Amino acid sequence: MLNLNDIVRNDLERIVAVEPENDGTATLFRRTNEDKVERLSLPFKPWLLLATPTLAEQLSGLDELIALPGDGIFTIRAIFQNANAYYEALKTLKKVTGKSPSAPNAPYRVFSDLAQQFLSTYPARLFGGMAFGEIRRMQLDIETHAIGEEHFSDPKRPDDAIFLVSLKDSTGWEKYIVSENNNELQLLQELIATIQERDPDVIEGHNIFNFDLNYILTRCKMHKLPFAIGRDGSHPSQRESRFSAGEKIIPFTRCDIYGRHVIDTLHLVNLYDVSHRDMDSHGLKASAKYFNVASPDRTYVEGSQISALFFKDPQTIIKYCMDDARETDAISRILSPSYFYQTQLVPLTYQSVITRGNATRIDALLCAEYLMRNAPLPVPAAPIPLQGALTASDEVGVFHNVWHVDVRSLYPSIIISKQLTPASDKEGIFLRLLTELRKFRLAAKDARKTAPPEKKGEYDALQSTFKILINSFYGYTAFTQGTFNDFNMASLITATGREILSGMRDFLVSSGATVIEMDTDGIYFTPSATQQDMQDMEQKIQATLPPGIEIELDASYKAMFGYKSKNYALLHNDGKITIAGAALKSRGAEPYQRRFISQAITLMLNDKLSEVRPLYEKYVEDIENHRLPISDFAQKENLSTSPQNYAEKLKEGKTKRSAAYELALASGKEYKVGDAVEFYVTGNKKSVSVTDNSCLLTNAPTDSRDENLPYYISKLQQLYKKLTEFSTLS
Repeated sequence: MLNLNDIVRNDLERIVAVEPENDGTATLFRRTNEDKVERLSLPFKPWLLLATPTLAEQLSGLDELIALPGDGIFTIRAIFQNANAYYEALKTLKKVTGKSPSAPNAPYRVFSDLAQQFLSTYPARLFGGMAFGEIRRMQLDIETHAIGEEHFSDPKRPDDAIFLVSLKDSTGWEKYIVSENNNELQLLQELIATIQERDPDVIEGHNIFNFDLNYILTRCKMHKLPFAIGRDGSHPSQRESRFSAGEKIIPFTRCDIYGRHVIDTLHLVNLYDVSHRDMDSHGLKASAKYFNVASPDRTYVEGSQISALFFKDPQTIIKYCMDDARETDAISRILSPSYFYQTQLVPLTYQSVITRGNATRIDALLCAEYLMRNAPLPVPAAPIPLQGALTASDEVGVFHNVWHVDVRSLYPSIIISKQLTPASDKEGIFLRLLTELRKFRLAAKDARKTAPPEKKGEYDALQSTFKILINSFYGYTAFTQGTFNDFNMASLITATGREILSGMRDFLVSSGATVIEMDTDGIYFTPSATQQDMQDMEQKIQATLPPGIEIELDASYKAMFGYKSKNYALLHNDGKITIAGAALKSRGAEPYQRRFISQAITLMLNDKLSEVRPLYEKYVEDIENHRLPISDFAQKENLSTSPQNYAEKLKEGKTKRSAAYELALASGKEYKVGDAVEFYVTGNKKSVSVTDNSCLLTNAPTDSRDENLPYYISKLQQLYKKLTEFSTLS
């Protein structure tokens, strides 16, 4: 039987939330087998780590000092009587050392998340012994008035009230709340009462941090009404934060609710697309269609029309709002389970597991094992230059009958086969955890094969969870802030990976295959005319590899378009097309460009090269005659700083001019970090200053068109030239 307690120790079961208090205790919430929530109070005294005993002599409010014998740097754990004493100690340490806790050479180490402190040392994990379907999840979506010509809602504008809230939870319960006679206060009071009555463990929404919750909190403040939805009747707290999804950094206003977790499905979608990179949009409606969870009778309403239509046809808007909540639930059911099961392993709250990066989760897991053993922690190693994975595009153009060979978990396999562990990991925790996680994942995959239908989804989520964690262990070794990082080990892993992939390429070439693309742990190639047996080819490649390294010839494709390294398109045997790489599928490109490149590549992969030129000419004609909607030319930019901060940096010469920020400043709207600015380029010359020749999409004239035709035709021409480089197109 699969048991996560075999990997990490967990002395508590069915805990859905933990809240450290100020009095030397922690309040825990347990969802019982009868679906009730009970409250527990356990001792918890905050702590920090010290490098020298002399520092402890300068601290007051100490409860206990625990020696951590060994070769690490932080050899003392100082435990305080309560949270107030702990926070006073932080002030003292910063003053006497002249170092903040985050300074790389600070003689003390702080885990600022008190929930992480409790979970790491009790030891405990959230959701232990529970399946994903056992937590109570509530979805929330609001609709707001937009009074004014701008067609956008501003929570600080008195008339832009919330007029509708849709709620749903994982039991199948649904409810909508309407502002009767424009009584927003009554709506908010009923919303608070409903959340307390349903008592969810998790509140979900799409863009819930930057929109729904922030809007509700602003309106409650206007009415002098506490948004008392915490399990202790408290008002949520907010702070500005940043969320990373690959190279993308998304500012958001974090919201913490006592005893509950807030999950933003927009974050989940962004994390999903880091590895898949085939979503055209991360908005709710587009995401629901992508994941095939949009109902056939789903109600769609243009955002700018919602407020006005509600007065004429409230039932349509009610259905629209409820569909939003249902789609949020459906997306969460697909994307959340992996993070739910990670929370059963990692000593972080569910909300933090999602908003923190993979390497941070691995670090929390490793540090918890050391703390539980009362072993001292080291300090992160200084970074050194690294040579990365082997990526190359050996051939360009269109190829048919393409095979893909993949090395299963290349980097984890190298670590385990060579028995590698970071130099500072004196307890050998890194290698042990990686080995056990891989075994657990294989066990979950095997269990799925014989599991009843209702359990297959759980095992799928488990194996997916462990795949994510396992593949993160290599990245952790080169994580600058990783407690046990080891850049020499990271370099050895990538060097071994390059040797393995190069050896596979040499074998394939010697067998008469044409290698098209190599990317970290896999190779796309066309086999020779005499080698058409995939199983036989897999066995031959496997025979060339060292022990512990396993490959899988996992797919074949009708055709492939190779453009350059990490940029290609695949025609699947079922006719589906996958496009990868920013050069071919940049989200920064305008919609008409993305659509053209997708259609052109589709023609090329289906041996219809002669139709690409007419397609291009049709687009040019449509642009010249204003047949495309103006939204097809709009760029969308999310603000990474406030317009006011941009203006200050521009004045100081610390940044370059930006059309998005200039338009935001001139709009009169109070844009904030994370808001999207959509704009298009105006003028009549293909070479223009975008900053000086742009217009907000919402301000586009309705009686005439002013998009810059030469500019957009020139950009289309450049796309077309990308294709002519690799074909006989003319």
